[in-house]
Amino acid sequence: MALFYYTAVDAEGKERKGSIDAINQEVAVTALQRRSLIISSITPAEAGSLLQHNISFFERVSNKDIVILSRQITTLFEAQVSALRAFSLLASETQNPALQDRLTKVVSDLQSGSTISAALEKHPKVFSPFYVAMVRTGEETGRLDESFTFLADYLDRTYEVTSKARNALIYPAFVIFTFIAVMVLMLTTVIPRLSEILLETGQDIPLYTRIVIGAGQFFSQYIFLILVGIVVAAVFFYRYTKTASGKQYVASARLRMPYVGDLYRKLYMSRVADSLSTTLTSGIQLVRGIEISADVVGDPVYSEILKNVAQEIQGGRAASEVLAEHPEFPNIMVAMIKVGEETGDLGNILNTMAKFYRREVSNAVDTLVSLIEPLMIVLLGAGVGFLLASVLVPIYNLSSGL
Repeated sequence: MALFYYTAVDAEGKERKGSIDAINQEVAVTALQRRSLIISSITPAEAGSLLQHNISFFERVSNKDIVILSRQITTLFEAQVSALRAFSLLASETQNPALQDRLTKVVSDLQSGSTISAALEKHPKVFSPFYVAMVRTGEETGRLDESFTFLADYLDRTYEVTSKARNALIYPAFVIFTFIAVMVLMLTTVIPRLSEILLETGQDIPLYTRIVIGAGQFFSQYIFLILVGIVVAAVFFYRYTKTASGKQYVASARLRMPYVGDLYRKLYMSRVADSLSTTLTSGIQLVRGIEISADVVGDPVYSEILKNVAQEIQGGRAASEVLAEHPEFPNIMVAMIKVGEETGDLGNILNTMAKFYRREVSNAVDTLVSLIEPLMIVLLGAGVGFLLASVLVPIYNLSSGL
């Protein structure tokens, strides 16, 4: 809650001054207007500093924040707390400024008569289309508490699987970066100094040593231009990945990578199965559930396939029949969906598949980490050893011949 000072005119034309506590300025104005006051001016008691504003600008709403929020909403709804009161309490209690700002706006929309789903839909960066669709279904069926429970459980599972896959890829990326940094450091500082000794002796230098010396001289002379080139290339590549064609290219390349591509496919299968299972269980129709899954799968290749599947189903085809035409979906997934269509138990079948692929992702991540760790250490040691050997071996031969 915040304190606001106001100046207003009442129904009798008299000027009124005072203060009011409200979540935000819009809520304060609405409350004063209900008192039949015409607002002349209203200002917050304490304006936030520019530094605070900048800090809040960099705040982000994490998946963990949304999971906790969903569970809190469920608890409040089960306690028969009204939606307006529940969101007002959460807006005042949350520690994340970015989430607090969104919830404050949601409260303002609820006070204006908006539905919860419509209020949440205005903040797509925080509340995904999947989240909004689940809330809307809960409103239509009168089971909002169950919808938020489903959401919290689903987001929790998604966060666990995604974070494990991401963390598994961070380690090799860090090791590769360290390897490159060490190699460049040696080529620009150590190798040039040692190569001076070799060149001064005038002895015949092996080919591999000459290559290393040349690389060291090249990096020493053009290191600044190389760094500028890398930065420029990284910026252009980043901007390219934000375009539609760039996203498509990166997604396709990612899926074609050995082993890593298989890990991503299993991750996307887990997301698709889990989101579809959750939407079908909550009462959302299959076509709409597939459209929602296309928005939350997180990969343009699979998103395009799912959108096509939704269109084909509307044309009268079965989902399993359409998915069978796309090699990105494994045969076991297509077969299980077909069984679910024939038995009318597609929701439970997909839930089983979601559990299966979550285990597959977990096992694949563990295997990847166990393979990468010793491999990276060996490569790092071999690279540094080769550089040193290419210079130290000729020096040793020179000293032995004296």
